[in-house]
Amino acid sequence: MHPTSSTSFLQATIRPALVAAAIATLVAGCASAPPGPASSQPPGSTAGARPATAPTPAAPDAAALEQQRFAKWVADFRATARASGIREATLQSAFDQVQFLPRVIELDRAQPEFTRTVWDYLDNTVSPQRIATGQDKLQQVRTEADAAAARYGVPGTIVVAIWGMESNYGGNYGSTPVIDALATLGFEGRREDWARRELLAALKILDSGDIARDRMIGSWAGAMGQTQFLPSNFLAYAVDADGDGRRDIWGSMPDVVASTANFLSRSGWQAGMPWGVEIKLPAGFDYGRADMAVQQPSAQWAAEGITAMDGQPLPAFADGWVLLPAGAQGPAFLVGPNFRAVLRYNNSTNYALAVGLLAQRLGGGTDVQAPWPRNLSALSRSQVVELQTALTQRGFATGAADGVMGPATREGLRRYQRSVGLPADGYPSAELLQRLQQQP
Repeated sequence: MHPTSSTSFLQATIRPALVAAAIATLVAGCASAPPGPASSQPPGSTAGARPATAPTPAAPDAAALEQQRFAKWVADFRATARASGIREATLQSAFDQVQFLPRVIELDRAQPEFTRTVWDYLDNTVSPQRIATGQDKLQQVRTEADAAAARYGVPGTIVVAIWGMESNYGGNYGSTPVIDALATLGFEGRREDWARRELLAALKILDSGDIARDRMIGSWAGAMGQTQFLPSNFLAYAVDADGDGRRDIWGSMPDVVASTANFLSRSGWQAGMPWGVEIKLPAGFDYGRADMAVQQPSAQWAAEGITAMDGQPLPAFADGWVLLPAGAQGPAFLVGPNFRAVLRYNNSTNYALAVGLLAQRLGGGTDVQAPWPRNLSALSRSQVVELQTALTQRGFATGAADGVMGPATREGLRRYQRSVGLPADGYPSAELLQRLQQQP
């Protein structure tokens, strides 16, 4: 699952019919025989004139060659799918008009240079407009949400929050044909094994009759429907809640709500437990312990002086951990197994936090109470590379200098922070980078 793109790529594609025309032209040119010797000079010819030569066939351009390679990849995959039991009628529907989408490859290869702070992300995803719209939508699907909550134990506020995050409540779940997107990604090769698995799953969905090919649309990366299921997740978790014999996460709200709740339920959601709670940290708290790797019962965190921001007892997590999304200067949260379940939907702590906070607001709860450190600026990707390089040069290994703040980079940063007497929160900032670069 991941955020959708509403860009339509149909205008940026080249239909296989054009490939066929290019191939026919090339074959016709190559098949032309050279002219034989003339038996006589044509009337009016000049003796000794240079014989006429046949024009050299034009070489196919790069786009045509790429289309030829794509067509061969599709043909090979089609044979594999047929051997896996996909019906011929399904293969014809899926591949007879399959299109190569160059824009999908561009987006897949893109690595954005600039990143957003968590508060900028939340300002956009948990905006007043999205909260107000979500409260209206929650009332519109109340029957479906209550039924799903009773069956799967997942509150309607959480399901509607995911719906809002993934497609703005169905307003934007993409317009890219899933078969075309996955075939393009498989052909391109960077993630071929993954794309082949998802494409075969998409064919199984078509083969089962859940959706027609022209309605199987989604994001450029193959995520589908109003809550953006990848095809493999559709096969595993999608539910026919309205009883019409089809699992329709595009047009049936009972199916959308039940499928999303089923996904979370089977990802470890614990009924009756919150996703997390905003907390106050005691003086002298070791910020290095604010990490998913450090999990313990809420009672133990309470014994260390952690309290809920609202003064209520901490949720009874068996394995909660402290989350500092903006480092030591920002709000703190104690999160538990339901936060992990949302992470299985989209493996981003910012995403899971946004879902939890949006659900909280949809249910009439409060916003984050502690202020965000809005004076801090996010590091760009190249600045993170500089940070990783500087840390490694000073003996604080961060793994590859790839511009990604992964666990190894955060641990290296924490060790550096401890060495200079700073709170070891592992949070990168422009000020910290500047300090590192100015040190001899």
